[in-house]
Amino acid sequence: MCGIFGFHARSRQLLEAELEAATDLLAHRGPDGHGTFAAQSRDGDWQVGLGHRRLSILDLEGGAQPMHSHDGRYVISFNGEIYNYIELRNELTMLGHRFVTQGDTEVLIEAWRAWGENCLSRFNGMFAFLLWDNHTSRLIAARDPFGKKPLFVAHAGEAHIFASEIEPLRQFPGIDDRLDPDSLREYLSYRYVPGPATFFKGIAKIAPGTFMVLEGEKHTTTRYFTTPFSHIHPDITDFDEALRLFSTELDKAVQLRLRSDAPFGAFLSGGLDSSMIVALMSRHMDKPVSTFSVGFDVPGSSELPYAGEVARAFGTHHHELSVDLSQFASVWEEAVLRRGAPVAEPSDLPVLLLAKKARRDVKMVLTGEGADELLGGYPKHRAEPWVALYQHLIPGFIHDLLIAPCTSALPYGLRRIKTVANVAGIRDYQARMVAWFGGGDAKLAQTLYNGPPASRLPDLLPFTTDETTSALKRMLHFDQTSWLPDNLLERGDRMMMAGSIEGRMPFMDVELAKLVARFSDAFLTGAPKGKRILRVLSQKMLPETIVNRKKVGFRVPVEQWFRTGMAEQMRDLLQSDDATIRQICNANEIDRLMSEHLEARHNHEKILWALANLEQFFRVFRPSIN
Repeated sequence: MCGIFGFHARSRQLLEAELEAATDLLAHRGPDGHGTFAAQSRDGDWQVGLGHRRLSILDLEGGAQPMHSHDGRYVISFNGEIYNYIELRNELTMLGHRFVTQGDTEVLIEAWRAWGENCLSRFNGMFAFLLWDNHTSRLIAARDPFGKKPLFVAHAGEAHIFASEIEPLRQFPGIDDRLDPDSLREYLSYRYVPGPATFFKGIAKIAPGTFMVLEGEKHTTTRYFTTPFSHIHPDITDFDEALRLFSTELDKAVQLRLRSDAPFGAFLSGGLDSSMIVALMSRHMDKPVSTFSVGFDVPGSSELPYAGEVARAFGTHHHELSVDLSQFASVWEEAVLRRGAPVAEPSDLPVLLLAKKARRDVKMVLTGEGADELLGGYPKHRAEPWVALYQHLIPGFIHDLLIAPCTSALPYGLRRIKTVANVAGIRDYQARMVAWFGGGDAKLAQTLYNGPPASRLPDLLPFTTDETTSALKRMLHFDQTSWLPDNLLERGDRMMMAGSIEGRMPFMDVELAKLVARFSDAFLTGAPKGKRILRVLSQKMLPETIVNRKKVGFRVPVEQWFRTGMAEQMRDLLQSDDATIRQICNANEIDRLMSEHLEARHNHEKILWALANLEQFFRVFRPSIN
């Protein structure tokens, strides 16, 4: 786990001087070591630079980067882990390849030498890397299938500049870092910016499951992976067989992620997903698992008792962090800086605080992220398959005239019913996918934004599957190509790496996803709380109270805090005379939302959080909005 930086440019642009300074802006991602490399193409017309900040997890003594191959042909700056590196190393050794280190970085180099771009589909892991080939003068930039590891690219003249985070890219003259109005509009609808865009016009995300090749003036981008849910259809119809295969594959995914030469543990929420990870870790470790949990000092807003119950059941070495309002607020600006964007979810901040606490004891943790998006764990996954029937029975004008107004008037405590009722009436598929997690209130987003009409068409990949794919699998495909890489996995990477800790996510295993894509939909959502196959497996491994308890999610008590200790800060962010947000959004609408929330007439925590973070983003990055 590390931070990487690099460029490919005309020699006359001479970016070499900025290489080390830009790389050091990623020091939080790699406090254990640093290095740089610079060279010219064989014809002398182009230059390349690579920078690396290292968080040492494997081969602590021999894994320094940028790493040169044994013959000097290749140089790499690599962020991530290749979990099956031992198996690949053995295969490559049998083919005659030489190795002088013990980690996964050199395996990646030799895999590229042996198989070229086809090696990417052989990797079981999370990665982003820049690989320079001295013989062909080609630079390869690649990102893992699900986008667990970030890689951004910016253009300045004839230069391509790459980094693990946005901040280093903005240091270079010639990069267009003006605010992108289309991204602003999308943020108000999605609550995040869908890739490949960012908030800055001249900075983009390298898409998950793609690689880019730069050779002289030529540069091409190729997709090597699409989610199994987009094209694999169910062929496992016996539940007992599915359960056996799932149990084996999940256990393997956990076991692979225990490969580490540094101390490690697990983030434990007390929910089903992270509890199952801890249970499986306990099978394969000869000492107690170190577990870390975070909660809040507001009654009814903490899952710490549940996490403690799991910790006791498996005899873990347990650590707890109870976050109060002052701690929460103290890392808000840092979270925005590391995210390179507004913080989409309040839960980012306690994750950052927990990472800082865990770093005192471990360098790596396993987490339960991705289970809901793999196994259909959200209410929307159970609702979407019924939308076609609802729209067949209820004409659009009836929904708009009668149902939508009635459900909008329901209290916040019935927010899930409100969301389902509102979103089910959206006929356009793309708009509906966005609305499920955006909150279903596209009209409010339109009312808030004062900017120009959208000029950019959306990336169609998250909305595109085989025609025969089920409604559930189409939604899971959207989750895995948009919601996960551009929001949830961003949180996992940025907040943990801000605390200098690596996060590994067994549910985001490609082989596991290929298997689950072969299951009947009923094996996933065929239970009242979803994730049927995981729930049945967990009954054999977890305390009954954890298996059967109500899913509450990781809820931060911002509703109360906005009305109490954060009220003045919210007024400053959203209602002060110099607030940028009031220039680009409808100030009267902001005032209405604030008034209704502070007076407890409505709960607008979700949209107020989005707006307040937008203002924090403006204050931290100060982008030009012209």
